Amino acid sequence: MNLSMDDFVLIRDMLYERTGLMFEDKKLAFLQPRVARRVSTTGAASPRDYYRMLKYQDPGGREFQSLVEQVTTNETYFFREFPQLESFANDALPKVAEAKRAARDYTLNVWSACCSTGDEPYTLATILSACLDDFPKWKVRLLATDIDTAVLDTARAAEYGERNVKDVPPPYLKEYFTRTRAGYRVKEPVRKMVTFEHLNLMDKAGMRKQKGFDFVFCRNVLIYFDDVSRKQVLGHFYDALVPGGFVFLGHSESVGRISAAFEPVALGGGVMYRKPTVVRAVPGGTR
Repeated sequence: MNLSMDDFVLIRDMLYERTGLMFEDKKLAFLQPRVARRVSTTGAASPRDYYRMLKYQDPGGREFQSLVEQVTTNETYFFREFPQLESFANDALPKVAEAKRAARDYTLNVWSACCSTGDEPYTLATILSACLDDFPKWKVRLLATDIDTAVLDTARAAEYGERNVKDVPPPYLKEYFTRTRAGYRVKEPVRKMVTFEHLNLMDKAGMRKQKGFDFVFCRNVLIYFDDVSRKQVLGHFYDALVPGGFVFLGHSESVGRISAAFEPVALGGGVMYRKPTVVRAVPGGTR
């Protein structure tokens, strides 16, 4: 089955409109086998018929969700981009925690916005457990969301192979994981810290519901979006954060080029982005 450029554009544009994911023309070869699998599975006569099915005969969005799960990349592992996590643990987290202690506020809200198979949110849960000396005092809400329902099922199972845990510091591996025949499973106290939910970053209503977060992690995701979608997502993150809250993106992603709403903060030898403690008007708004 060949995916013509015309059909590629139709399906590519639908994916962009509904998810914010942008596939450039050079991605035709990437998209073709994935669309072919869905055409074969659904029994559609051609890619054009498959497109019509998505547009007119998929009211619940189940087939579109299956297509999304074919085309999204879920490359992840525990303690990915370790230097950034060190900055979170050693600089940003103590800064936020100290301010909250002074205000007698022992709530901490963290959002892993594209959690994939759960490696990132469980990593954050272990860091919070290990790095807050008075951790039992804290009421932690750790929300993990993703557009892919299949990876969310994997995340909830919390079972991982050797490759996923290759960068876990040995003391953490001993403290927070149980050895299994197939690899490792995250221990129950850590699993219970994380709530997994399905969420599309382009779902404006769903995104507007997210409020009160001290930290938002969305690493190595916005590279797949164009500037319009990035600005929209960053605007929602801005609204979701409390004043003084931090957003963490991937090392190759920059907030400053897309939005002037966040302020850069030099911590731990790197630059992080924070919602100002005094909210100021931003020309053009946050999105």
